[in-house]
Amino acid sequence: MMLMDCPELYSLNQPVHLLRLVHKGCFKIDIKEFQVLLYGGQVVSWKNERREELLFMSSKANWKPPRAIRGGIPICFPQFGNLGSLEQHGFARNRMWSLDSDPSPLPPANNQSSVDLILKSTEEDLKIWPRCFELRLRVTLSAGRLTLIPRVRNTDNKTFSFMFTLCNYFSVSDISEVRVEGLETLDYFDNLNNRQRFTEQADAITFDGEFERVYLSTPTKIAIIDHEKKRTFELWKDGMPDAVVWNPWDKKAKALQDLGDEDYQSMLCVDSAVIETPIILKPFEEWKGRQEISTVSSSYCSGQLDPRKVLYGFH
Repeated sequence: MMLMDCPELYSLNQPVHLLRLVHKGCFKIDIKEFQVLLYGGQVVSWKNERREELLFMSSKANWKPPRAIRGGIPICFPQFGNLGSLEQHGFARNRMWSLDSDPSPLPPANNQSSVDLILKSTEEDLKIWPRCFELRLRVTLSAGRLTLIPRVRNTDNKTFSFMFTLCNYFSVSDISEVRVEGLETLDYFDNLNNRQRFTEQADAITFDGEFERVYLSTPTKIAIIDHEKKRTFELWKDGMPDAVVWNPWDKKAKALQDLGDEDYQSMLCVDSAVIETPIILKPFEEWKGRQEISTVSSSYCSGQLDPRKVLYGFH
């Protein structure tokens, strides 16, 4: 397939040479230190100024549509997991998106570090989820901060509800040396225990086995601390009150065809999500979320990270 076969590509405010064919019908957009696929509207790479990859990508990722791609930042819409009648995690992550030439009411992205994408309901989608919608995504990299702004507009003549998740696959050095702070004392659904509701008792989340929880009413900022790399991911979110934390560990990793047996050691998912209370949109209403990810060097004192520095930026 040639670029000329895809006229919608020319609406991007980037030079055409930044578009690369990954697989038939599946183009990747290269913009400075991040890459986005039109397939799934999925960020698949983000590198820091030292060209270190910050997002995890499975060693067995299947890049051929219509399969979902395990890694980067997949988008789950309009359902999460099996919490509905649709396929696992909904259909947005395995649909072909288009470049959005009119992202209003957001101002035009007139710089070399942004891209606007759009997914509109098709006849195929309406057969399985009979609601007309427009799902937009702006991805921006500025000053080392990766920002995603998802928006959903109801273009139907009736009200509908939906769930939404940005599944962030973080690249870590060793999962057993990682801790997550900001979710302590919160309620969560334990997906490994029939989605029973519990309250987090630990001072910080650490990992020594399979882990899959949906934390509820979470703060706007969560810290993912990689002790070995002395690096902390700061995840800021707005409009997405829930957070999913997932690592498959060894047994589950071996059961997943698109995940390498040892991949679980170098990945952790911490997702920005709307799950417990789905968004309800009346006709022509729009929902907007926002997620920002940045990295900072972790500071140690007697071998322990000062959580105030991570969560509140104290110096």
